[in-house]
Order: sequence, then C-alpha cells, then structure tokens
Amino acid sequence: MQHLIGLAGWSGAGKTTLLERVIPVLVAKGLSVSTLKHAHHAFDIDKPGKDSYRHRQAGASQVMVASGKRWALMEELTDAKEPELPELLGHMRAVDLIIVEGYKRHGHTKIEVHRQANGKPWIHPEDPLVRAIASDVPPPEGCALPWAHLDDAQGVAGLMLAHALPWTQEAL
Repeated sequence: MQHLIGLAGWSGAGKTTLLERVIPVLVAKGLSVSTLKHAHHAFDIDKPGKDSYRHRQAGASQVMVASGKRWALMEELTDAKEPELPELLGHMRAVDLIIVEGYKRHGHTKIEVHRQANGKPWIHPEDPLVRAIASDVPPPEGCALPWAHLDDAQGVAGLMLAHALPWTQEAL
C-alpha cells in the first residue's frame, strides 16, 4: 500500500534541500519514493529551440518526450484552471511513498519545514494537518508536535514514515 506525506513551508525554508537528503535515506530502507512538487505559475521544463518546445509553440496541447532513460509529458493548460492535487496524484504510478512538496494549503497530512532566518510565521498553528516539524530551531513553547532538525535526514525520514497516511487512487 502506498502512503502520502507533504512537506509544507514558505519559500526558502529548505524543502527541496531537505528532500535531497531524505530521499536517499528512504530509498536505502528499501522504499520506492516519488515526489510531486508544486511550482510557480510560469515554470517551464522545456527550452526554446528544442523540438518539443517547437511542437508546443505550434499549438500541440500535449507533448511527450521519451528516451531509454526517462519520459516526460507536458500538457498546456491554455485556458484551463490549474489541476487539483488529487488529479495530479492520479497520474502517478504506485510506489511506497509519495512526498508532496508545496501545496501547503491543501488537505493532506504534512510536515512543516521552517527556517528561522526567513522570518516567516509558523504554519502549524493554523493548519491541523501539520503532524510534525522539521526546523533549524525547536518549535515554539507549547507546541507538542514531534520535530527533527533540518540537518537530521534520518530523523526527518522517521517523521515522514511515522506520519504518512495510506493513499490509493480510489480514495480520490
């Protein structure tokens, strides 16, 4: 059965850097891991001049690029609204753990990633779906959530495994 956990935090908190260190820990435990990252509105994985870019510019609504090592499907939304998280998860194949980076306002179980130097407020007081914290400082006094330091990849991996919830496409 696959499980889902989110990493939620303000920009610059270190979510991606943390994932770079935690994913190998999870894989070393024998888990298959996938990630779904929320990006800024204008992101593009394609490059001007590439054939796939030219196909999109010509009006193709979907362009798939494939090789012996990987494949990617790009879909132009044009006038459509941004897909919701459950719809995007429905495109992913079954793995042991899906980690969602971003989507801090969506309704899934999360670990808050907090960096004091950002000066941003904590998310957990306003979000009951935050189940644990990864931070460079201990949580505020009175916070009973478990936490691990941002530099403790093993500890954060443990938090993920302890708080990830079962997820299936049927649950969408």
